[in-house]
Amino acid sequence: MQHPKRDISVHVSRQSQAPGLRLRPLVLALGAAFAVTAQAADELTGVAPTVTVIGQTPLPGLELPISHIAAPVQAVTAQDIDNSQALDVASFMNRKLNGVHVNEVQGNPFQMDVNYRGYTASPLLGTPQGLSVYLDGVRINQPFGDVVSWDLIPKAAIASMNMMPGSNPLFGLNTLGGALAIQTKEGRSHPGSSVQVTAGSYGRRSIEIEHGGFNDKGLEWFITANQFQENGWRTNSPSEIRQVFGKFGWQDARSDLDLAISYADNKMNGNGLQEGRLLEQDYSGIYTQPDITKNRSMFLNLTGKHSLNDTTLLSGNVYYRKINSSTYNGDLNENALENQVYQPNQTERDALTAAGYSGFPTAGANAGNTPFPYWRCIANTLLADEPNEKCTGLINTTRTSQESLGLSGQLSLSNDLAGRKNLFIAGAAYDQSNIHFEQSGQYGYINADRSVTPVNAYADGSQNAGAGESALDSRVNLGGRTRTWSLFATDTLSLNRHWHATLSGRYNRTVIKNQDNLNPGGGIDSLDGNHTFDRFNPALGLTFAPSPAWNAYVGYSEGSRTPTSVELGCANPDNPCKLPNAMAGDPPLKQVVTKTWDLGLRGQLNANTVWNAGLFRADNHNDILFVADDQSGFGYFKNFGKTRRQGLELGGSTRLGALSLAVNYTWLDATYQTPEEVGGTGNSTNEEGAGLEGAIQIKPGNRIPLIPEHLLKASANYRVNSALTVGTDLIGVSGSYARGNENNQHRADGSHYLGSGRSAGYTVMNLTARYQVSRGLQVFGQVNNLFDREFTTAAQLGSTAFSASGGVLTQPFGQNAGGDYPQVGSTFYAPGAPRTLWVGLRYTL
Repeated sequence: MQHPKRDISVHVSRQSQAPGLRLRPLVLALGAAFAVTAQAADELTGVAPTVTVIGQTPLPGLELPISHIAAPVQAVTAQDIDNSQALDVASFMNRKLNGVHVNEVQGNPFQMDVNYRGYTASPLLGTPQGLSVYLDGVRINQPFGDVVSWDLIPKAAIASMNMMPGSNPLFGLNTLGGALAIQTKEGRSHPGSSVQVTAGSYGRRSIEIEHGGFNDKGLEWFITANQFQENGWRTNSPSEIRQVFGKFGWQDARSDLDLAISYADNKMNGNGLQEGRLLEQDYSGIYTQPDITKNRSMFLNLTGKHSLNDTTLLSGNVYYRKINSSTYNGDLNENALENQVYQPNQTERDALTAAGYSGFPTAGANAGNTPFPYWRCIANTLLADEPNEKCTGLINTTRTSQESLGLSGQLSLSNDLAGRKNLFIAGAAYDQSNIHFEQSGQYGYINADRSVTPVNAYADGSQNAGAGESALDSRVNLGGRTRTWSLFATDTLSLNRHWHATLSGRYNRTVIKNQDNLNPGGGIDSLDGNHTFDRFNPALGLTFAPSPAWNAYVGYSEGSRTPTSVELGCANPDNPCKLPNAMAGDPPLKQVVTKTWDLGLRGQLNANTVWNAGLFRADNHNDILFVADDQSGFGYFKNFGKTRRQGLELGGSTRLGALSLAVNYTWLDATYQTPEEVGGTGNSTNEEGAGLEGAIQIKPGNRIPLIPEHLLKASANYRVNSALTVGTDLIGVSGSYARGNENNQHRADGSHYLGSGRSAGYTVMNLTARYQVSRGLQVFGQVNNLFDREFTTAAQLGSTAFSASGGVLTQPFGQNAGGDYPQVGSTFYAPGAPRTLWVGLRYTL
């Protein structure tokens, strides 16, 4: 199959105005739209508005009409998710929610980085997390690294989702750019039984069952289970997802009690980024392998609510969660890149012969016949002599155990205050987590298929390193405990029929205790540490609703996140670590604090047409960045002065008879606001010179990598007849800078530096169809990436170890006058999936 080539060299225009001034013309434009819309709305008659109510906190409570909430909340139902035929939660958000895009850095559909307004919820340890995710009132960002494992969320169990924008303090820690609140199904609201099977491209196959019901004694139940398997479209990338969810409850006129049980046992291959030249030769190719992640999770959540009277509601929950994760990754050993080809000496020959190895050259060794030969790794392993310099591969393994429990409760009061309608909610929460994390590294050699064969040598610092160098020690054995308690309250007062004001706040106090089981007692090499963080975060909002046809809002909010154990364990510039997992000493880091403004309009032109327009600005203070030093791939976390994410959001949807249309657009300006020096490995502007590892300088106004400036989403669905419905949706994303190109100045020279330092923009179209064969039987199908475009969703700069042919490791250019070995820097890309097709049957009782 022939694929159209990507254009990865994108012209970048210079900024013509200061970032702080960019929103002013848009504010004026929105103000003009405000006046025009107000006048038009006054003339509208016969509008039958759709009233959507939204919960203000993660726990169930008394709800508010969306017109009273000073933020552009996006509400989703189970039917919306089902109609999209999206694979999982992350895929649905990427296709349907305004302001959301994904970076497929891991190369697996269940391991996407989900970004909203430039903030991330990622399954990858070490990624700065800026979104909180809640399932039935429980924050499911994991305690170790705040990561979000999307594969642990059963899509079939979702009844509704709300994307809450901004730094809403009511949703607790890590709510910097937004919060995703998910509610699961119950037997009373989703009765009936169904079985669904699918099959499609790249060996994709799945089965899903669902059953819900209730009786006249107040009992209700809901159960869903699914198994998903695929071979994956990239080389050696199979995945298997197994999920079970059940909710059992009882309710009467005033009380509701539910116990939810969720279990998942998943194995995923995520083969990560691919170097640009090799990607053009083989779009499905991989850089190194294997890259296996296993997640096993058990989640119990007891929730309840009780109405004391028509205006007072008590609600709360108690939960327990246990997650065991492991990774097994075959990686390049970058310490081997500076080695020259040489003839094995007699001692090495004797060691190899005694071990049963042969095939090493007897004369004329060169880069063509002995490129980083595996026998060098084996011989030096047998001799315990510098395997870290002679072995081209590393097997990095991790094991993580996380056990969490917590409880929360709140009181909701809906009463008049001084003759005005008023909703008051107050509550408290406590969360405790125990973690144990282990990491180790084993040397090996890279085979022709890019797999790594391990040898009996370990990256534990016990081997000799080169003169004046320290041996790589990737071992980590960390135990930790995190405790967080919080108090929160919010009050919405209707000043009159049209004006509604909200004041909210949350106080969080977090204590993190780390214990290093390898180097206890503190000191530069120890991860031991006790850290305490506390902060009160406020929010206030004002809405104006002069007509059922439209309303306006303005809101201000503050949110914070504490440094994670990963960041605290890798914050010493004198003892850097290697991402994603290895850690070193831990000088204290400050909390990240985000301050967000939202301003906008939303309305309804008629019973079938809704629209919204808004502006936002979010400033991060003491942001935490990973700063690389002069060792390739090593670095440390530090607080960064200020970053900014601001933009414009537009959206609308309508229904014209059998045709439904929707469109959403986001302009997103994400920039650094403070000068800083960071590592520039692979960046042509690094301070050490061509092909070497050095620092680069960030200047205020430089764009933050991996965040596109423009996002466009459009969809159309047409009901052909009572049985057949067809639909299409389009995702358009502009280009973004590669990680490592924070100064936005990288330029390829074709010799020392390859690739543009950017991922190009892309447009992807998907098709769906449903046919109701009979009352209980439905046939459906989907084609993703209809035009089979080759595109990339993320990029990163780094040193490449392979030649253009991709079959052999490169040799150094030769030692220069300074004694250094220049390397080839290249752009690595996260390729998006090619055209995929699957069909399915769903039978409902």
